[in-house]
Amino acid sequence: MANKQGWHGRFFEDFEEGDVYKHPLGRTITTTDNSWFTLLTQNTARIHVDHHYAAQTEFGRPLVNSTLTLALVTGQSVTDVSQNVFANLGWDEVRLPHPVFEGDTLYSSSEVVGKRESRSRQDVGIVTVLTRGFNQDEVEVISFKRSVMVYKKGCGPAL
Repeated sequence: MANKQGWHGRFFEDFEEGDVYKHPLGRTITTTDNSWFTLLTQNTARIHVDHHYAAQTEFGRPLVNSTLTLALVTGQSVTDVSQNVFANLGWDEVRLPHPVFEGDTLYSSSEVVGKRESRSRQDVGIVTVLTRGFNQDEVEVISFKRSVMVYKKGCGPAL
């Protein structure tokens, strides 16, 4: 039987502006996910954890904590975008055009919108992606630009 290597992610040289990566994993957000994340991050907004309160809002049910949505969709992109990251540099232009509810399943994709050599480090380059998250009905629920410093091939920690 042959021993085959698994996917190790993209290196700087593998990115091309205009490429779109449809990230392979979806994730259904549960009440427990929303409650624990909200409590862990000390968010005191009752709309996330108090079902009675949330029922009285125009949404009629709890909203998923928006930073959970950001974290989840970022995480979904790692396998394609930042598996070989040296460092995250920032998230910009975060937009939340549609609410996320407990029970929604999120999917995502990223488009490479920028790529350049690092000015300060020879072993990495900087890649910027526009990532979009969608619910199970293909409604966009989040978008953001993320810039990452990615190792070049042959650089960084050994696999």
